[in-house]
Amino acid sequence: MNAIGLIFSVMSAAGQLAAGQAEKEEADLNAFNIRTDKKLNSVEADQVSLSIKREFDTAMSANIAALAATGRDIGSSMSIKAFLEKQKEIAYEDIGRTQNQKHWADIKSDMASLAEGRRGRNAKTASLYRAAGTLYQGYDSFSKSAAKGGAS
Repeated sequence: MNAIGLIFSVMSAAGQLAAGQAEKEEADLNAFNIRTDKKLNSVEADQVSLSIKREFDTAMSANIAALAATGRDIGSSMSIKAFLEKQKEIAYEDIGRTQNQKHWADIKSDMASLAEGRRGRNAKTASLYRAAGTLYQGYDSFSKSAAKGGAS
């Protein structure tokens, strides 16, 4: 291998390093996007929970008003209390499910973000090893060629 071959080995190694860096930067951007989506999904889940709570409050007020309009004593009727309590239980179960889904989605997002970051770091590290191997092969070929008197 002559000096031109060694120069191409250096250029190839530089390209491998650049490719590894580019892949790491892409992974970093993907991890950032995953974390951003996590925040957006969290806000959406909180809005759904708030909406459920507001709907419950509105429905509860309407139910109480309708029952009061019938002349029933809302405070002392056990069946009305049971009905209202059951409606409250249903609403808070819905809110609880929404928050539980948010929790598991957050964990999934965290794991995906961490995995993407690791993938990028691994790609960069692998590019360093590939580049070192390319440089070594180029230098070894150049040295052998020079020892035979073929370096130009």
